[in-house]
Amino acid sequence: MRSLSTGATGMMAQQLNVEVISNNIANMSTTAFKRQRAEFQDLLYQNLRRPGATSSDANTIVPSGIQIGVGVRAAGVYRIHEQGNLTTTGNTYDLAINGKGFFQITLPSGETAYTRAGSFQVDGQGQLVTVDGYLLQPGIQVPQGALSVSIDATGIVEARLAGQAQPQQLGQIQLATFINEAGLEATGDNLFLETPASGQPTVGNPNAAGFGTLRQGYLETSNVNPVQEITNLITAQRAYEMNSKVITASDEMLQAAGRLR
Repeated sequence: MRSLSTGATGMMAQQLNVEVISNNIANMSTTAFKRQRAEFQDLLYQNLRRPGATSSDANTIVPSGIQIGVGVRAAGVYRIHEQGNLTTTGNTYDLAINGKGFFQITLPSGETAYTRAGSFQVDGQGQLVTVDGYLLQPGIQVPQGALSVSIDATGIVEARLAGQAQPQQLGQIQLATFINEAGLEATGDNLFLETPASGQPTVGNPNAAGFGTLRQGYLETSNVNPVQEITNLITAQRAYEMNSKVITASDEMLQAAGRLR
């Protein structure tokens, strides 16, 4: 019976759906996390009577035909890059992007990764780094003995030093944008890598055309909506149960057929 395998594909699809939703819920408190959504496609159809086929010598046409579906499959897991809320932290090196763009991070391998999580710190050399010690690109080095550090909306970093009336400019933080943000490859640790699907990055200064602005002392929160995710979870659970009922019903029908004499 086709319904056995069809119901099985439905259960596997909803299992993936629950796994995606559970990952969203698990990352509700992850800085700048972007929620994901599973997308599905119907499988190939078995044509018992093809639509549009001729049904007589008079060239009459079959209007609808008979097509039997064989189930569902996962087409992709799409990441939704909508803006999360900005929450104040008061930390000097916490930065949030309000709008489009990613911070550029240099990995130990020399590759450039991209992130929206702006929870930066300074290392032993005064360089701005991620919580894992990866350098922010372009590099910003805070001089020893700096009284305060300010970062404006355009990414310009300035430090006030003892004995100097004017602040010293340390550099400017730049952002990268992609034509297809959903095509970035997530590698964990709030980092993404460029792929052929994302296209090449466009690098520019914050607050320029097509780029967001920076907010010092803020962090972007996850864009996960708990109410929406719980609703999706209940829907996926019920869909899983209904597909299991299809398998149960098919099994009972096979048992009834086997008892015929």
